[in-house]
Amino acid sequence: MKIGMGFANTMSFVDADGVAVLAEHGEAAGFDSVWTIEHVVYPDGYESTYPYSGDGRMPARPHTPMPDPLIWLAFLAARTTRMRLATGILILPQRNPVVLAKEVATLDVLSGGRVELGVGVGWLREEFDALGVPWERRGARTDEYVAAMRALWGADSVTHDGEFVSFDGVSSNPKPPAGSVPIVIGGHSPIAARRAGRIGDGFFPGGGDVSELIDIARQTAADHDRDPMAIEITTGGEKLLGDDPVGGAQELRDMGVGRAIVPAFMFMHEPIAEMAAFGQRVIAPTAAI
Repeated sequence: MKIGMGFANTMSFVDADGVAVLAEHGEAAGFDSVWTIEHVVYPDGYESTYPYSGDGRMPARPHTPMPDPLIWLAFLAARTTRMRLATGILILPQRNPVVLAKEVATLDVLSGGRVELGVGVGWLREEFDALGVPWERRGARTDEYVAAMRALWGADSVTHDGEFVSFDGVSSNPKPPAGSVPIVIGGHSPIAARRAGRIGDGFFPGGGDVSELIDIARQTAADHDRDPMAIEITTGGEKLLGDDPVGGAQELRDMGVGRAIVPAFMFMHEPIAEMAAFGQRVIAPTAAI
């Protein structure tokens, strides 16, 4: 079982010293990956419902530091050699896909091919308004942006003529070392699961009935003549936090999960000691699952 650390660019790890601690000691503890979060702005008095808490509110305040995920990951990349560098998630329809393709490919090259691009459609309408990006049809925009980025990563002199982005005979370099960057679809709904089945290299169900969502993603992949088992499943690692982490890891594996994510705020008080202890108690004994 792979084990990653989520909400990584928060709290104790937002500044240079915190990144250095996470990089050195997280990698030594055996974490396979770090996963960032993203919000460009925090709108005052937002009415949108945050889908991952009971009260519908973000677990943050307007003054909470939330570094840009790609810049933060670039800093982390320079301090690590093995950990995967993942966005969990980046709000894709808010980005220019041509610029993003260049940014992600550059990070992938500089890190030796370690990037996982986790993307979602977003839930915070007021943030879209502040950025001047249409809220409507953000799902369709996401699908097309994925196609446009993959075209730019895959060849030179490429053309894309779509509803949301168009270019003709352009090249973007450097290219990702593996020819593309894995795209992980995040979300908590059947729509997200179906998107993962259609176009994702991975799926990160962030809530809901995870087992059911995995089934939907796998079936959708089969319906589109894709290999259902080629979609790597990443999900929350709550089942690893009890008295029997090996049993919890096996339960996740039986569901089809390949990677479990635990939150970085578990390690905010004494991060060096806490990450080392977690590596010994959970990561090492579950590595063979």
